[in-house]
Amino acid sequence: MKVIALCGSMKYQNEMIKIARNLEVTFGYCVLQCVYDFAGRNDTKLEREKIIRAHFKKIDLSDAIYVINIDGFIGESTQKEINYALRKKKEVFYHEERKEDN
Repeated sequence: MKVIALCGSMKYQNEMIKIARNLEVTFGYCVLQCVYDFAGRNDTKLEREKIIRAHFKKIDLSDAIYVINIDGFIGESTQKEINYALRKKKEVFYHEERKEDN
């Protein structure tokens, strides 16, 4: 069973939850969800740093990452996660075909 870490903007958190379920039910992957409801929260810098470190650990534990790039959007944080995964020799899957890949 392939372990997949989800990566993407939290503006797509609702979609990420649905996609995670689909990846598990349809394809049988073990999905490490990285969905955090930041809206209206006042996390400290230290709390945010802990969340970020935990997310990169999830990438370390995974076989691959699945990038939620709805409408082609990949934010700065997600790009850092992609770069990290590539440096760690992880497979990278994209929810939508990347325009520069055409």
